[in-house]
Amino acid sequence: LNVGSLNGWQPDESKFAFGLPGSLDPSPDFDPFGFADRADLIQMKSYRESETTHGRVAMLAVIGFLVTEAPFEFHPLFDTGSKDIGPAIRHLDEVRAAAPFFFEILAVAIGAAELKRALTGWESPDTDTGRVLKEDYFPGDIGFDPLGLKPDDPDEFMNMSTKELQHGRLAMLAVAGFVAQELVDGKEILVHAGLAPDDFDPS
Repeated sequence: LNVGSLNGWQPDESKFAFGLPGSLDPSPDFDPFGFADRADLIQMKSYRESETTHGRVAMLAVIGFLVTEAPFEFHPLFDTGSKDIGPAIRHLDEVRAAAPFFFEILAVAIGAAELKRALTGWESPDTDTGRVLKEDYFPGDIGFDPLGLKPDDPDEFMNMSTKELQHGRLAMLAVAGFVAQELVDGKEILVHAGLAPDDFDPS
């Protein structure tokens, strides 16, 4: 096993989640449903890959909610700034109207990103290893680091990875709350926080 390709991580059965980052005080080893206890190394790496990926998407979604709603109403890709299009959960309707081709381009972009991720970390379907992820692949480390933020020191990397996971977990909860809130009453998030006027006219 190439420890270097795993950013210094060595799977350890005696540690929580085989020693993967993500455990943090004041609730270390937090796993109330026992997923980590029942998982072997292959399953645990898959769990962490999924958690990291969903956390990254959720963090982008939180930013998307906040900057495209009142009071900012920033829509860099579409000329909708002069329109009152309300809560973010309805913005995709406006996107389809403003740029009908956008979703096709988005599907290609997402497909390319997922193909890159699969080729980097996932075993080929025609192999008989019994693994989903490659043995020398660290969950979430697809090699995309355009700003050069990834630390070379293993301890610093583990610390940064834990921070990313914690922010991703919070973002997943936040997005779920945002969507539920807006589905219930159709009001924008910062309107509820009292930071923006409630002037959206659904008609």
